[in-house]
Amino acid sequence: MRRAHSVEQLRAAEKASMASLPEGALMQRAATGLAYAVIDLLRERHGSAYGRRIVLLVGSGDNGADALYAGAVLARRGAQVEAWLLSDRVHAGGRAALTAAGGHCVGQESTPVEPDERRRARLETTTVDVVIDGIVGIGGTPGLRPEAESALAALAGIPVVSVDTPSGVGVDTGEIDGSHVSADLTVTFGTHKPCHLLDPAASACGKVRLVDIGLDLPTPAIESLEAADVAALVPRPAPDGHKYTRGVVGLRVGSATYPGAALLAVSGANTGLAGMVRYVGTAAEWVKRRNPEVVGDGQAQAWVVGSGSADGANSALAFARASGVPLVIDADSLRPLTGPLGVPAILTPHAGELAALIGEDRRDIEARPLHYARLAAKRFQAVVLLKGRRTTIASPDPDTPVRVNTTGTSWLATAGSGDVLGGLIGSLLAAGLAPIDAASAGAWLHGAAASLAASGGLDTRERREGPVTASGVAAAIPAVIRSLPAVSPVHR
Repeated sequence: MRRAHSVEQLRAAEKASMASLPEGALMQRAATGLAYAVIDLLRERHGSAYGRRIVLLVGSGDNGADALYAGAVLARRGAQVEAWLLSDRVHAGGRAALTAAGGHCVGQESTPVEPDERRRARLETTTVDVVIDGIVGIGGTPGLRPEAESALAALAGIPVVSVDTPSGVGVDTGEIDGSHVSADLTVTFGTHKPCHLLDPAASACGKVRLVDIGLDLPTPAIESLEAADVAALVPRPAPDGHKYTRGVVGLRVGSATYPGAALLAVSGANTGLAGMVRYVGTAAEWVKRRNPEVVGDGQAQAWVVGSGSADGANSALAFARASGVPLVIDADSLRPLTGPLGVPAILTPHAGELAALIGEDRRDIEARPLHYARLAAKRFQAVVLLKGRRTTIASPDPDTPVRVNTTGTSWLATAGSGDVLGGLIGSLLAAGLAPIDAASAGAWLHGAAASLAASGGLDTRERREGPVTASGVAAAIPAVIRSLPAVSPVHR
């Protein structure tokens, strides 16, 4: 499980830790971890850090101090380190350490920002190999000041390593408002921050490397499942189990206009995770021809409604609600919702569908997925799975961490993939998973299956991805489940 803690949580943990450690110990741990991450990057690109030129962009916060102390470590390893001071209040100890190690600082306290023409003149005669972004700390607000924008413009095209978070992004919200750093690598300390997982800020982080600095942390604000977590959640048949004990999932989806939606939703449900799949709708003959094991109407432990249902969406939702069992509500069946449903439910909108549902602008929802997923979960008292590059899954319980799914590929943006996801989540819900677990495990499996279908194999070391179809994603789900780590019965 990747866990992300808020700025407030992190500061409380750091304060508790510093009470029992020598002064500056946490900063030295962070700076050393940062320095060795940069060394590893330079080794990958150039074979060694020795002789390489590194520019530090240093602000007044702790991230600037981390950059300075890391610069001192790098200078002692033979790198040419120059700090561009973007504030007249940079960390004195860090600056002294860099200078003592042979590094160079540009910018005086009286004139912290060096003229652009002097920067550019130096850059024309030397090559910078990497930039370390220590401009703004985790307490900063979105956006950058002009002096930072100017420095970044002078260094455009050079690989950037951000300290803790890319400067200028919303750390707790994942939001972006104004200029910001786009990093190739972000080195973070103690724990992930929400912006490392949440879009749109996550797209600015590049690769994220976590350095353990020994913090005792509480329940996270945000979390992201990994393969071992999904393996522990995926339902597996008991030795004495049968089709009914494994769960029965029902689908009322599709229509004469969109029969393919029914086939795709059933293909997502009919992956072997539930003991029986029922289908009720206008595409019954097509479904049975493609999936002869699928049966008709009857009792179910969960219902999936809405995908391609067109004019039948309202009646499908009304029937499913009356059954009293958990629901997965997608697409057309989202439209009639006005408040809590009275049964456990998972809503699976994309940004446009959620915008129509709650009366907001789609662009605002795409810019603030965490905010709007939480808002909708509270309003409808349901788990809300807001689809996107980083799908965001919020529970109506404010004490339950929001989950963000990080599996998948851009090739997954294809017609019908959401129908497959709805059916897959429905099968997990019918098999007995709690709504938050069914939604997040389903999203993980769906994204992993898309990556498998796009690459043609489970070996990701030299994976090259290509186009996928929704049908191909559904077909890859069983292979992804087989590839999950083994789980000890003690931990199930």
